[in-house]
Amino acid sequence: MYRVWNFITSYSLFLIGGAIIALIWANIDASSYHHMVDFVLIDDFFIGHLHVDELGHIHRTLTLHYLVNDVLMALFFAIAAKEVWEAVILKNGSLRGKKAATPLFATLGGMVGPIAVYLGLALVLGSDTYSAVANGWAIPTATDIAFSYLVGRLVFGAGHPAVRFLLLLAIADDAAGLLILAIFYPSAELAPEWLLLSLGAAVGVFVLFNWLPRYLDRGDQLRTRSTFIRKSCSYWPYAMAGCLSWYGFQESGLHPALGLLPIVPTIPHADRAFGIFADAERHLHDLLNQMEHALKYPVEIVLGLFGLMNAGVEFSSMGDATWLVLAGLLIGKPIGIFLFGYVAAKPLGLGMPQGMRIIDLVVIGFVAAIGFTVSLFVASVAFDGGPVQDAAKMGALFSFGAALVSIIAGKMLRVQKQET
Repeated sequence: MYRVWNFITSYSLFLIGGAIIALIWANIDASSYHHMVDFVLIDDFFIGHLHVDELGHIHRTLTLHYLVNDVLMALFFAIAAKEVWEAVILKNGSLRGKKAATPLFATLGGMVGPIAVYLGLALVLGSDTYSAVANGWAIPTATDIAFSYLVGRLVFGAGHPAVRFLLLLAIADDAAGLLILAIFYPSAELAPEWLLLSLGAAVGVFVLFNWLPRYLDRGDQLRTRSTFIRKSCSYWPYAMAGCLSWYGFQESGLHPALGLLPIVPTIPHADRAFGIFADAERHLHDLLNQMEHALKYPVEIVLGLFGLMNAGVEFSSMGDATWLVLAGLLIGKPIGIFLFGYVAAKPLGLGMPQGMRIIDLVVIGFVAAIGFTVSLFVASVAFDGGPVQDAAKMGALFSFGAALVSIIAGKMLRVQKQET
């Protein structure tokens, strides 16, 4: 339990605290809570919510909500992207080769299942309900990596192969979620020419501060130029490129919280992967891991602020979207993950990890139904502020109930915990 508590304090304590404060505050004094969330930091600024006045002039307003959701959350998504990038590109990456095939199929099921349940039930509720909630179809596709990992360890034990399977599924789910956000949820009218700024920043910083020093160091075992660049410039070129890329995303209409994603692959990284959340990464000295470690505590605070800015919904706001999100997560996720995982493992012959049963996929499905962080984020961009958004957020918050369902399912399906 010490390890479990240590994990909570490392990844989730601020987020939980921020969400609880927001819930209490919004249900005691909703007016003051929303005044805080929408507090204007700078009016008529170069970043912020886009507005068009009566004369047709365009200006932006930087609010506290925009600062957290659109600016600071870019750091969180950058860390998620770093894990995805390493899992895909590095030797021994967890999303490479046949070992990742069954988890990737299960991930697909964990997205198709919730979408089918969410939209199917919305249709059953009538055309008016469907029209009101249809844009939230991606909300129940999300899996909260930190909380699902925590619950997975509680249910299966730290050494069970199902925990590694769950992590593969969760990180692949995050990668798919990033694509969904970029493609289906633009923050404004698209102006794709601005993405050339992001592309130029990524290519420029890679060539000048990563590829070129290594190219000039051919035959030099001391890597003189690469070492000089690393020591004299550190992370600053990538930070500046990140700012340019973020601005390009904002102006392009894509959600700016994804603005650092093009920069992550350009940063010098380790030559092999040690696994998602691997403790060995503490001892790596490549710039990408150093930057992730430096961002650890700032991102914890950012997640706390995110919980505070987004979880403040009144309990009276529960509605159709609440139950649709929950149904998508608690019914669609387990069914989709089990069916697609079974097809991959048996008919397609891709197999299961040694020591893991087919029936364990059901329990993994319930664990993966904890949407929370990413579900809250998608709800905030899928709907405009109002009753439907609040109802959908309530569903994302209630997805915590999947933890209890997972523990019960683990007992009923006789999961044998493995701690080592």
